[in-house]
Amino acid sequence: MADKGKLYNNPVVRAPDAEELKELSKEWGFHIPDDELSEIRDYMCGFLHEYEVVDSLVSPSLDVKYPRTPGYRPEPEDNLCNAWYWKCDIKGASSGPLFGKTIGIKDNICVAGVPMTNGSKVMEGYVPDIDATLVTRILDNGGRIMGKTNCENMCFSGSSWTNDTGPTLNPHDPVRSTGGSSGGSAAAVYNGEVDMAIGGDQGGSIRIPASWCGIVGLKPTWGLVPYTGAVSIETTVDHLGPMAKNVTDCAILLKAIAGLDGERDSRQPRDLQVPDYVQKLDKNLAKWKIGLVTEGFEPCEKDVQSVVRDAAMKLSQADATVEDVSIPLHKDGNAIWAPICVEGGYQCMILGCGAGYQNKGFYTESVVTKLRAGYEQQRRQLSDPMKLIMLMGGHIQKNYGNRFYAKAQNLNMKLTEAYDKALDKYDVLIMPTLPYTAPLLPTKDATVTERLKNALGMIKNTAPFDSTGHPAITINAGTSAGLPVGMMIIGKRFDDAKVLQAAFAFEQLEK
Repeated sequence: MADKGKLYNNPVVRAPDAEELKELSKEWGFHIPDDELSEIRDYMCGFLHEYEVVDSLVSPSLDVKYPRTPGYRPEPEDNLCNAWYWKCDIKGASSGPLFGKTIGIKDNICVAGVPMTNGSKVMEGYVPDIDATLVTRILDNGGRIMGKTNCENMCFSGSSWTNDTGPTLNPHDPVRSTGGSSGGSAAAVYNGEVDMAIGGDQGGSIRIPASWCGIVGLKPTWGLVPYTGAVSIETTVDHLGPMAKNVTDCAILLKAIAGLDGERDSRQPRDLQVPDYVQKLDKNLAKWKIGLVTEGFEPCEKDVQSVVRDAAMKLSQADATVEDVSIPLHKDGNAIWAPICVEGGYQCMILGCGAGYQNKGFYTESVVTKLRAGYEQQRRQLSDPMKLIMLMGGHIQKNYGNRFYAKAQNLNMKLTEAYDKALDKYDVLIMPTLPYTAPLLPTKDATVTERLKNALGMIKNTAPFDSTGHPAITINAGTSAGLPVGMMIIGKRFDDAKVLQAAFAFEQLEK
């Protein structure tokens, strides 16, 4: 046992004084006598010495292989649709499949030396000292990173108005939502400012803005793309993936960023294999069976239903058989996702400061440190959806513990099985990406209820596949009143090549 006098003044972890420990004991209902509490406190100090040892050791880090300057915060006139938080110019290898391609990186992903906020003032002033794994992979493959694209406040919104730098505007109509939380990535791609971008997806945050901007966005199979170096919402629904104007570019970018990240990301299976997604693109869908999920079409706007159904039926011209299929549990998919993301997000993103607990792998320590301080100092600046998750997560945890989270995760296995059973019969499943086209951004006099509905009301079809982990791609199926309508294609887990092929076949039919 280390010297107690030293430990009581431990500069790393302060020991609780007698009154603090007594109060903690009362909160837990222990009713421990003072003399026993004193002994517990003395023994606790021995453990605090181990924390001091841990603090003195050097943690492993992630590589920063390519030189760069910090870049700059763009002025409004240099920031079309407010798509960018920060602009830079980082050149990767002089050859590779991404050579000549420009890429935007969502602002929840670490790029060393480039400021990052995750859409919120709680992280203002943070500059990562690491490159996320996928950032290094993009640069290794010859990509050129042009900056950090704006995202929603802590990425917890499907609309595009909660970012602390202001709303990201829809390139088709600036008074409408771009969608979130990867709205900046979608707008930058649509506007031609970059060839490709990286988005993140926990409830639809790649597919929502891709759908409302009319581009291609893929939420890969859970675990296919390492999440190392990105801020986590909830580890069992965290995804990173490609966004581009066409399917081929999505496939090229996926090939570059996918694959095992050693022991750094426990989301990934150890035997993970990555095929050449570009070589597997084929417009011929002979002998394919495609299921239109009836529950995914209701309730959706009538025009959205007809646009997506008409688009899906065109795949019969590629020799596929297209027919309706019922998956009744899909109607409850959003309900099953909700406790996982709300309670899990409360534990991981709030209490765990964007890293969570109980996962082997790499933790971005500087993010954890910054978020803890930020939550203390800037919590009033958090968005309505973030305040909702903190209040609701705290209420559920205090009164019910993990009961609903545990049941939802168990039900998620049943939901996964339901989709898998359908995918045993069908090569891919199709439904509208979103139930309606891009809505108007909320006005200054909008009520809290109106703002929350605007932020979270569109995820009924997207969120279930974050909890089950199936790959899901959105591609523009057409328009309704001049606004893009997305068609979502879902496949078996780790058969991302098939959803890309189906999207490619549709894309070729539209040419």
